[in-house]
Amino acid sequence: MSSSRRGLLAGSAAMATGAIAGCALPAGAARTSPSTPFDVAASTIPIVGSEQVYPVRRIYCIGRNYAAHAREMGSDPTREPPFFFQKPADAIQVVTPGVVADHPYPSLTKNYHYEVELVVALAKGGRDIATADALDHVYGYSLGLDMTRRDLQREMGDQKKPWEIGKSFDHAAPVGPIHPVAKVGHFTDGAIWLKVNGQIKQSATLKYMIWSVAEQISRLSQAFELMPGDIIYSGTPENVGPVVRGDLIEIHIDGLPELSVRIV
Repeated sequence: MSSSRRGLLAGSAAMATGAIAGCALPAGAARTSPSTPFDVAASTIPIVGSEQVYPVRRIYCIGRNYAAHAREMGSDPTREPPFFFQKPADAIQVVTPGVVADHPYPSLTKNYHYEVELVVALAKGGRDIATADALDHVYGYSLGLDMTRRDLQREMGDQKKPWEIGKSFDHAAPVGPIHPVAKVGHFTDGAIWLKVNGQIKQSATLKYMIWSVAEQISRLSQAFELMPGDIIYSGTPENVGPVVRGDLIEIHIDGLPELSVRIV
């Protein structure tokens, strides 16, 4: 065999050995992450009583989950199965209790709506989760706003097109810190309300949800493999409506600190 061919084979063997070594690291060995051309900030939510933060993987939202709200949106709650949509993880706007956060009025819309909701944060995932086991997957709770460019949502709906543009945009998901279940328990009842400029606009109790938190988790897990870091906006009561620049929104759920945002 020629020296050049021996060299080529030796080089190929060395490359193969290196590739195998790269794919099968010894137990406990550190694996370096691939380099990227730029950094992308992670979306996180503070955890009450901890220096840790909750990493947001996905934001799921359930539509028309209170009977009166379903009716005001032109739907029949006695026949409609649950349906879900998503917002991007970076739509999160963290709102600190006791502080009025500035919330920017978004582009393209002239009919910007509020929707107050209980927010559920998962610690465990899975597929086809039984309703009876679903609450075991919950890490904690918060309250938030599913802000909506209602005119764009309706326009897309009328054209039989996806209405993502009405729900998924910058700062579309204001939310407070996560309260771990170990500290606050689970939320199955209690008042939920929203005020605009001091006037009650939305007012109901959590027990009026058509689909409970456990049922929502179970149903979602039939369509998606849920993961730690997934959060669920669990639906809003009736009387959603518009806000304009300068308006103050205050939201409340019994057992959680109130949050406030001002539209700017």
